[in-house]
This record gives sequence, structure tokens and C-alpha cells, in this order.
Amino acid sequence: MADIAVEKKKIVLSGIQPSGNQFTLGNYIGAIRNWANMQDEFDCIYMIANEHSITVRQEPAKLRENTYRALASLLAAGIDPQKSIVFIQSHVPAHAELAWILNCYTMFGELSRMTQFKDKSSKNADNINAGLFTYPVLMAADILIYQADLVPVGADQKQHVEIARDIANRFNGLYSNTFKLPEPYIPAIGAKIMSLAEPEKKMSKSDPNVNASILVMDKKEDILRKFKRAVTDSQGEVRRGPDKPGINNLITIYSVATGLTPEQVEAQFAGKGYGDFKAACGEAVAEMLRPFREQVEDLMKNKDYLDQVAREGAEKAARLAARTLSKVQKKVGFVPKL
Repeated sequence: MADIAVEKKKIVLSGIQPSGNQFTLGNYIGAIRNWANMQDEFDCIYMIANEHSITVRQEPAKLRENTYRALASLLAAGIDPQKSIVFIQSHVPAHAELAWILNCYTMFGELSRMTQFKDKSSKNADNINAGLFTYPVLMAADILIYQADLVPVGADQKQHVEIARDIANRFNGLYSNTFKLPEPYIPAIGAKIMSLAEPEKKMSKSDPNVNASILVMDKKEDILRKFKRAVTDSQGEVRRGPDKPGINNLITIYSVATGLTPEQVEAQFAGKGYGDFKAACGEAVAEMLRPFREQVEDLMKNKDYLDQVAREGAEKAARLAARTLSKVQKKVGFVPKL
């Protein structure tokens, strides 16, 4: 009987920064809930990108706490350390080693055209450091060192995958095929969730208006308060319409949180006012997020377990990274370490 060839899974590399407010309701609905399912289709590598975080000033104790919280959030989202590699970037020094080599194969002009450098420079005018300029090279190293096939990105991050491909192509052209060329991966997106304060805008954790966004770690009372203040209109009817962006957004949110269709939501609230509807939205969202929030809080009480996950993940990641790094070092002429 002939052997059946088993198709090798593609490698997906995802990185999240350990910021204080990890995810919004929009992130949760659009991406987080799908992460666990990706593990069955791909070989997933999840990285807490704490080295990228220090391009802007960080309070050290807070950065450490946020790094643990990011790790706990991945686990709470269903990432299984037995199925996927989950690690903290700074625990695998090969990233920084490869980044230095790749810096020498990246052109100044390429980096100066990166739109995020321009954006971050304008927001951190008193701290335009070299790391802020060269961090796309570290991001390229993150991707290339694992020979990743796919990198989940939003539209604003696509440029980073493109420069990683450019660097890899340049290196491959000089030294023969070394790096796999990664492709941007646009995951299946859930419903698009808009700001509660400005429903024409996407919900964002960086919004200065605290009432505009629901964060996954918000307490129930905060969620209810934010929905109570959500911008609607003067029509008073829970029904979708082209001139009703606020209500359209709330119907989408309630529909996702309850599993009802938009038509069923409209029927349920026929004849009821916006006050009742906003309160119901708050209750439904709080209940939807509760298991995730509780699991993160439980994991944060067990730092020993988080340390174990991070340590074991870093060991697995380091073994993979070492293969690529040693190949690169040999090709550029470094004397091998005996």
C-alpha cells in the first residue's frame, strides 16, 4: 500500500505588544475568538513582543506586569501551549542577533518610508530614537527567523511584511536561498465594531475618550456605563438605517453577543426605547466577555504557571530560531561557535 503524503501545515507567526489595555471588544469579536481555531489549521507561533514595546518609554514594573497579562490573554483566548509555541520575545536572543545582521542588509531609504515611523515620531517628538527607526528590521527578524509562511496583519501592518520580503529577497539574492518569503494573512474577520462615541470610526484602544471603547478586561459596571452613554440619534426606534450609525453599531454588537440575527434584534426591541436597548447591550456584552476576563484574572494569580509556559515556549522557539541563525551566520562569514 502506497504511503499517503501528509501535507505539512503552514507556519503562522503572530506578535502582540504588552500594552496595558490589551484588546477592545472589536479585537475580541474580529480576531481573538478565532485564534484557537487557527491552531488546527496552522503551526502557530505566538510572541509577546516586549522588545518592540521599548521604542517608547515604559515604566519597567508596568511592562513586566503587562507582559504577563498579554501571555495570560493568549491562554484565555484558547491558545494551547501544547499545540502552539507561546513565548516572550526577549527570552529568545536570536531575534536581536538576526536583527543586527539584517540591519546591514536594509537600506536607510526603505526605513525612512515606513509610515508607522512617521506616525510614532509625530506622537513621540521628544524620543525619536534609533530603535523607533529600525524596529521594522527587528519585526522582519521575528518573521524570517521562524521561516514563517503567513503573518496575520491589518492594513496598517502590511508594509512590515513587505519590507521583510524585500530584506529576505536581497539576502537570498546575495547568498542563495536562505529565507522563506512570508505572505500577509488576512484572517476571517468578524463583525466590524465601531466606536460608541463616534460610530463612524472604528473602535480603538488608543481613543482618548474612555467611553468610546469597550475593553475586554472592563468590569461589568464600566461596560454598562459606557453603553448607557453610547451615541445614538433622536429617532428613538431600534431599527437599522443609513442615517443611524450608532444604532446600527449597537444592533451589530447585540447580535454578536446573543447570536440573534439583526432582524430578530429589531423584533425583540420593537416599541422599546434606546434606554432599554443600551442596557440590554451592556448586559449581553458583559456576559460574553466574563469567561475571558475571569480566566485572565485567574491566570494572573498563578505567575509560576505563566513562567513555566514562557520558559517552555522560549525553549521551543530558540531551537527553531537557532537553525536559521546559524545558517545566516555561516553565509555572511562569521566564524562558527565551537
